[in-house]
Amino acid sequence: MSQLSKRLVRLLNMVPYLQARPGITKKQAAAELGVSLSQLQNDLHQLVMCGLPGYGPGDLIDVTFYDDRLDVFETAGVDRPLRLTSPEATAMLMALRALVDMPGIVDPRAARSAIAKIENAAGAAAPAAPTSAGPDESAADVVRDGVRQGRALAIDYYAASRDSSSHRIVDPIRVALIGAHSYLEAWCRESEGVRLFRFDRIDDARMLDESAAPPAPARHAETDTSLFDADPSLPVATVRVAPSAAWMFEYYPMTLVGELSDGWCEARMTYASDEWLTRLLLGMGDEVQVLAPESLATAVAETAVAALAIYDTAGL
Repeated sequence: MSQLSKRLVRLLNMVPYLQARPGITKKQAAAELGVSLSQLQNDLHQLVMCGLPGYGPGDLIDVTFYDDRLDVFETAGVDRPLRLTSPEATAMLMALRALVDMPGIVDPRAARSAIAKIENAAGAAAPAAPTSAGPDESAADVVRDGVRQGRALAIDYYAASRDSSSHRIVDPIRVALIGAHSYLEAWCRESEGVRLFRFDRIDDARMLDESAAPPAPARHAETDTSLFDADPSLPVATVRVAPSAAWMFEYYPMTLVGELSDGWCEARMTYASDEWLTRLLLGMGDEVQVLAPESLATAVAETAVAALAIYDTAGL
């Protein structure tokens, strides 16, 4: 469990703990909670500042300090079991099911267990759970365990921009949620740099018998989304994308240049080879148009004409 998660658990437990021990001293509370006086003070400040918009002290949780003694006057309901209304249970179930379908973010077994418990408590008021258990999550499970245990990983990864798979040894840093996808942020030993690996493109993963050792600057830096930018040595095409093909921005290394008045978008797209991009664009039909380079636009047009000629010859 991360330090942030440990602190969240401690904060949630502090309110019923303090309420059951009215007048306890800070020194005694710190000793029983296993934290320093300084950490206890920081936790108390965090508790009383959790409130309604405006975030003034005492809005939801109010802890008073008198003669170094602690008393809880407002608990925001965290001192008693949560009782969900039918709409609340439905919303929580929908959120949990979305997390199950997003590999890497949560342990799917724990999420499904929570779903089952909420459905059992909500009874007929809750919508039925999907019958499918979902895709094989073994690779995602291994990666998530590697992050949690701080172990190096061997992964097989499919790169959509290059239309190829590679085997890599990586040192996990964290799991990141960017847009609608979850990623493993890790130090790639082959590339000698931080890379982001989309969970649904990790075909296989194996935990190695060695500790992960990403360089300290990489470990402490914030997630850099510019890492999505493709290799600058790769060629770049300028394309027009129809609204119906906007999903391409989530799957390929594309940068939006501008939105056009007819709803189409102009974008720059990096690619590995003319042959690969030609195949992709032909499969997109008239939803994507090549503006530049001219040589690529010509190649796409010529390949399309040749394909039509084959159909004519075959009488199809």
